Amino acid sequence: MTPPHLLDPDLREAARRLIATGRLRAESDPELYRTAVKGATALAQFFRAELGWRLEVHEVAELVRLHKRRADVPDDRGPHLPRDGRATQTAPTEVLVLVCLVCEQLWRRPRVTLRELLQAVAQVCAAEAPTGRLPQFRIVASDGTGKKEARESRRHLVDALKLLVAEGSLTVDADLDRAVTDEDSDLVVTASRDRLAAKFSSLSPTLLGLDDLSPQAHAAALSAESLLDHTAAALDEPAGGPTRDERRLKALRRLVDDPATDPHDDAAQTTAYLHTLTGRERALSVVSCLGLAATVRRDWWQITDPTGLGSGIDFPQGRRTERQAALALLAELPRRADPTGPLPLTEVTALFQRHRDDLPRWAAAYDRRLPALARAATAELVQAGLLTADPDIPDHWHPTPGIYLWRTHLRHPPSPVPAEHAPSATPPRHTPGRQELNP
Repeated sequence: MTPPHLLDPDLREAARRLIATGRLRAESDPELYRTAVKGATALAQFFRAELGWRLEVHEVAELVRLHKRRADVPDDRGPHLPRDGRATQTAPTEVLVLVCLVCEQLWRRPRVTLRELLQAVAQVCAAEAPTGRLPQFRIVASDGTGKKEARESRRHLVDALKLLVAEGSLTVDADLDRAVTDEDSDLVVTASRDRLAAKFSSLSPTLLGLDDLSPQAHAAALSAESLLDHTAAALDEPAGGPTRDERRLKALRRLVDDPATDPHDDAAQTTAYLHTLTGRERALSVVSCLGLAATVRRDWWQITDPTGLGSGIDFPQGRRTERQAALALLAELPRRADPTGPLPLTEVTALFQRHRDDLPRWAAAYDRRLPALARAATAELVQAGLLTADPDIPDHWHPTPGIYLWRTHLRHPPSPVPAEHAPSATPPRHTPGRQELNP
């Protein structure tokens, strides 16, 4: 096995940012972009040797692009739609399909109006929808299409444009939100063909022959390194299981790309890669080179970025009610009779109801809507790798061993004392690491 490839400390921030976003742009990250361009050779060697990922520098497009490929694609991740200035829900399938169709149209015509783009996408969908290969996309209310459906189609296209604007692939000259409510409004969409060419990380879906493969094999085909690996026979697991290098890449990619990793999730029949001395040292070396922090148990690896630069997860920071509820749930999980047993929605709701009984003003916005608060809190913990959703039973979760790595103390504000009985005392001190449930 080759020795670990070390990374210059000056390139750590750029590397973490590339892992988190997949790209560095001159207009949004000028300092990191210049650093990455200057150290492009070292970055490319590190990503290729340690993670098997390809780094490209497009100076004409003022873009540094990291093409991340994983056969074990995370099913709880994806682009988030901005709502009220912050990213909220994951983009639905319809929006992701429209992103691809918009890129196709803008590759042919880099400058179009929104009305022309709507019509072009509608024509493509109308031709393919009868075969089931594309969804229906109707933008004009007619006998078979209501105004609500037409507006929903416009909303999906606007969401697709917002995602492309956020990543720097295109620009618009007017407010996109207005295009949803005002059917007569129009704007000009301008794309960068150089950035569109660098957007997609997979090989050509047509050349890969995805139509001849089952949907379960698509992820493995799209993550293939060459066209020689795209046949169904090549995608089948080898009789001897994955090679050591394949196990290494799978484990290291999870460590740097996921908030937590289960070392036992290894397809090999022998000792798990992260349990071997070589594997553990290699993993810790890569994590250290990137400037990440690792908390390691025999059954769990928790990876965090102290600076927050290389991660979209800001847990446990923030004082939102949903974040406080998540911390209250996290404090309770290790104290359950079966800490890692199934966690139903009713149990979470009952816990929050007890907190509401003690603090009636806490989470007042969720009065009579505690199930919604419970789902929001569990979503926070799922994103942080502390819960996993049950794939078979809705509104059920399973705690991970990561819950044992946290020490959360809930501190309730003291009850008011009448002035005549109140003793003189020094003001209370704030205890770091404790979370208050404030009304």
